[in-house]
Amino acid sequence: MQLTTEKFIRDFKDTLHEEQMIKVPDASPAELFETLAHTIRKYITPLWLERRRKLVESQQKIAYYFSIEFLPGRMLETNLLNLGILDTVKEGFAELGVDFDAVRNAEHDMALGNGGLGRLAAAFMDSLATTGYPGFGNGIRYQYGLFKQKIVNGYQVELPDDWFGSLGNVWETRKDHDAVFVNLYGNVYLRANEEGRITPIYENAQVLRAVPYDVPQIGFGNDNVNNLRLWDVEIPEKFEHFYPTLESRRKVTDITAVLYPDDSNSEGKELRLIQEYFMTSAGLQTIIKSYLKQGLPLEKIHEKVSVHINDTHPAVAPAEFMRLLIDEYGLEWNEAWQATVKTMSYTNHTILSEALEKWDAGLFKYVLPRVYQIILEIDNRYVAELANRGIAPEMIENTRIVKDNQVHMAHLAIIGGHSINGVAKLHTELLKEDTLRDFYAIYPEKFNNKTNGIIQRRWLQISDEPLSAEIDKLIGNHWRTDIHELRKLLDYQNDQQVLNDFYRVKQEAKARLAAYIKESTGVEVSTEAIFDVQVKRLHAYKRQLLNLMHIIKLYWDLKDNPDKDVVPRVFIFGAKAAPGYHFAKSVIKLINEVANLVNHDESLQGKLKVVFLENYRVSLAELIIPAADVSEQISLASKEASGTSNMKFMMTGAITLATLDGANIEIKDEVGDDNIVIFGMDKDEVYSHYQRHDYYSRGVYESNPVIRRVVDTFINGTIPNASQEGSEIYEALITHNDEYFLLEDFASYVAAQEKIDQLYRDKGKWAKMSLVNIAHSGKFTSDDTITQYAQEIWNLKK
Repeated sequence: MQLTTEKFIRDFKDTLHEEQMIKVPDASPAELFETLAHTIRKYITPLWLERRRKLVESQQKIAYYFSIEFLPGRMLETNLLNLGILDTVKEGFAELGVDFDAVRNAEHDMALGNGGLGRLAAAFMDSLATTGYPGFGNGIRYQYGLFKQKIVNGYQVELPDDWFGSLGNVWETRKDHDAVFVNLYGNVYLRANEEGRITPIYENAQVLRAVPYDVPQIGFGNDNVNNLRLWDVEIPEKFEHFYPTLESRRKVTDITAVLYPDDSNSEGKELRLIQEYFMTSAGLQTIIKSYLKQGLPLEKIHEKVSVHINDTHPAVAPAEFMRLLIDEYGLEWNEAWQATVKTMSYTNHTILSEALEKWDAGLFKYVLPRVYQIILEIDNRYVAELANRGIAPEMIENTRIVKDNQVHMAHLAIIGGHSINGVAKLHTELLKEDTLRDFYAIYPEKFNNKTNGIIQRRWLQISDEPLSAEIDKLIGNHWRTDIHELRKLLDYQNDQQVLNDFYRVKQEAKARLAAYIKESTGVEVSTEAIFDVQVKRLHAYKRQLLNLMHIIKLYWDLKDNPDKDVVPRVFIFGAKAAPGYHFAKSVIKLINEVANLVNHDESLQGKLKVVFLENYRVSLAELIIPAADVSEQISLASKEASGTSNMKFMMTGAITLATLDGANIEIKDEVGDDNIVIFGMDKDEVYSHYQRHDYYSRGVYESNPVIRRVVDTFINGTIPNASQEGSEIYEALITHNDEYFLLEDFASYVAAQEKIDQLYRDKGKWAKMSLVNIAHSGKFTSDDTITQYAQEIWNLKK
């Protein structure tokens, strides 16, 4: 959009006066942020309405992306950048004497997700609008985020993440006219109606009101505005008498209170199931109603609607869609099933079969009695169809939806849809070969790969403005609209001045992060050190513990020889552990206690520092990632589906230290062996251990004195205040046979870290590697990923 600085200042002042009744010098950063957001909304609204009008008029096919998580972080800068007015607003604020950074920091992260899954969903919303495809999001309007992490005495403490704060969500619009009702519990029996048609009769169902809040998703530089619809729950007015107490009302509001409620007990499991069904049913109901307004036959809904299931959380969608088509709209089973399969598609995000969602059949039947009946019918028909095709009974049993008294949600998503994709080449191959092997044998045509991507606008233009400015100087600014233009940087890979400039920009980013580390932790770190970063969800397979073991080795090396010639190293961690995940919380405690140990040991001469930055989130990632020299992507090969932080680090010039896992393989293919550091077993070696059952971690421990010294550190009192956690980790590594092969990969990892040390000494070589990574990072834009989804799965048109 076109906007002069003068007009912006006038609009901003008018809004501030109308809504806050104060003048600019008297306003707080929060008041200025709220005013700026409301000013932007005035600019967005006509574009949003026009987009809706065009879609209705043209009857274009729309994809609806169902995800339990969306993790946009702060929206202000993204909205300004995509509208094309970020510089205008900054200039206007400068004229008004307003600190833009203070206003930006007044916005809370939009905390509707946990990690990669939610960040990917948010990236896809941005890319759908930017590429021009009609794609809308569907999720939950959580009152609280996952949790706000505090580190107290080294331990993770979970506090409510009240991301709404006093302002609420300034970007949303409540849409009462699209509210729908969602039924839970009760009894359902089937009865023939007057025409002889079998219909369900509900008794004693709990009725909830689902109210949508729409959040605009703005395309970059094209005035496209798509929609992210988030559902909140209310008690219907005519059923209020069923909720006479605060406790009974709280159970309803809990449905949209928090992402991933603790499911270590039956109440938590029940709440999770209700959450997933609530957002899925509400979304599907409004999709069907919107489609029917076009006057088109319901059995052809797949021609105008695509519903995408992001991981198994919304995987009840095929069964709920069938319920709506049959029970509410009177379609016959076969035509409803054909429409359902052609409408639904599913992304799998895990190789770990135990992570594929399953529900106790008794719980499922109790909470969703009619949906359970439909799932049983789908399952029975599936079994009969495969038996008629001559499929082996064992294969049928392995792939059916209801078995062993459990409802297998991934199976429902695969059987009830026309497409299943993995999120990296290796991941998709492993799904075919291992996790979903039987399904691939039955439905090979359904399987495809869509390697994940990231939003380059967020991670370069917003998070790393100085680097973006340097790139502009070299190749112009067309890369901002076509990220593949970054390859032109390769023309400068031997230009010493350019390499010096890129090195300087990285040092400036490190200085900004060092200042934050000092402010937030009190630890002083040198920007001359290697900033070695591992930030991601804390999970055993991601192997933060392997990183910590290497740090312990470095500690002992320096204690043995304080004058050892090493490049100083700052190890930076950021991670949340799931509240009920005891092992992960123990690793956090140990990282923090090792940090206390090394950071206060003057004999190390500042050569080793460890920092754990609490409450890792998108806005913190925007500070950390541009400052990283080394990107730790060290999951056990065959365990990480894709990873997307690896792409963000690459795009801002970090060197990837990685196993051959997930998208690391595709990064290696892009940049070449000389511009990435690879270590450890590959997936074939890992699977060979599984097949031979020959891994014996105690044997490795007893035969390798270096490993023994490192592992013994957990239990010999060297690490203060962590004897219980140290014993737990020791037991996991030695007694329980080191499930993720840390001891097996340790020597290779140490050698890779020593290679990093040697490479960093040659500043020119390092800067060249960094530039090559940036130049090849356009391969991993989510704009390309979403284009593949739109063309190859959803059959959308721009």
